[in-house]
Amino acid sequence: MYSERVSFEGSLGQTISGRLEHPIGRFGGWAIFAHCFTCSKQSRAAVALSRALAQHGIGVLRFDFTGIGESEGEFADTDFSSNVADIHAAASWMAGQGRPVSLLVGHSLGGTASIVAASGIETLKALVTIAAPAEAAHVISQFGDGSERAEADGSAEVKLGGRPFTITKALLDDLRKAQVGQAISRLRLPILILHAPGDEEVSVDHATALFMEARHPKSFVSLDDATHFLDLDEDTDFAASVIAGWAERYVQPDADEREDFRGDGVLVRETQGPGPYQNEVLSGGFRQIIDEPRKLGGSDTGPDPYSMLSAALGGCTSITLRMYADRKGWPVDHISVAVGHTREHAEDCTDCGEADKIDTFTRTVSVEGDIDDEQLARLLEIADRCPVHRTLESGSRVRSSIDAKSRANKVSGKPKNSSLTDV
Repeated sequence: MYSERVSFEGSLGQTISGRLEHPIGRFGGWAIFAHCFTCSKQSRAAVALSRALAQHGIGVLRFDFTGIGESEGEFADTDFSSNVADIHAAASWMAGQGRPVSLLVGHSLGGTASIVAASGIETLKALVTIAAPAEAAHVISQFGDGSERAEADGSAEVKLGGRPFTITKALLDDLRKAQVGQAISRLRLPILILHAPGDEEVSVDHATALFMEARHPKSFVSLDDATHFLDLDEDTDFAASVIAGWAERYVQPDADEREDFRGDGVLVRETQGPGPYQNEVLSGGFRQIIDEPRKLGGSDTGPDPYSMLSAALGGCTSITLRMYADRKGWPVDHISVAVGHTREHAEDCTDCGEADKIDTFTRTVSVEGDIDDEQLARLLEIADRCPVHRTLESGSRVRSSIDAKSRANKVSGKPKNSSLTDV
């Protein structure tokens, strides 16, 4: 898995800072994660949930709202409506990158903003809220006497999460006028509402209100003893698995969205970071990372090419043995194959250079089950019939050519506003 540092123009014209968590495994579409009020894209819930969803094949953009975290702008110049507009800006940027957003996930007030923003994203297929207030004005209770001071003086400084923020009368007015119930009742999207019954920041009654206003198909899942901020790994893991499983029913990519992930053979291409050798492997709707170890100048974000080749031999061997054992009706419970790779001198070569070495794969097969030595010996013979084994032993021919479009597609340097980092 790798994370791409991105930026785009926000609703107020300032630069928004984001992270794009690229998916691995079977591609399940693209999502946006909207963080909680005064949190950031680096909040524990934002990072953990985004990366967990990426593990389930859903790519996620998490970003800082204007005036928050690494994004430009002043918090005092923002309000609830600008948060909604920032979500729209994020979706527009994603669409421009060829990554149409099909899933919107919002946490706390980010969930409330997502409800209002959802109708403005044409490609959206489903909406998820986590511990979201049914009314945007609920957040005003966090300001204490700051709201009264802001009403009287136009602005006031308050402390939220131990940090100082300047709130304004304009923010208070905007929070109060937000029509969240009306927005969710008009949505024609599948909606998943997650909330903990014991949430001490936002009562579960808010989830009830949202659920009653929403149209079917709608679902509610209890987060049981989770805190409002999902402080425990087990809670973020549970929430991510629920969201991924639920979303699979509604947000599967269209054929054209999967085009990059499908086709004959395998497509391998550079990711433009975090090191010089990281590549993504696209095949049959699946995506993996291939890299070199740090000692060879890579970033060690995935197996190296020879490890992938060893994996192909091991995987083919295990599958071949399973097919044979099942066909014979043998009680084989479990099969594993360990594969190593070295370069050794050819036989009878006592004074050879590097060019005279041959690639050698060592394969150790482990079989668990109620089988005898004769059956084990037969399975070892069958291992040699694995198609990949035969390909490696017989040798292959590689025909290479240059894509006719190579010059037209020539790119120099990294994309503007984009750099990758290993996670």
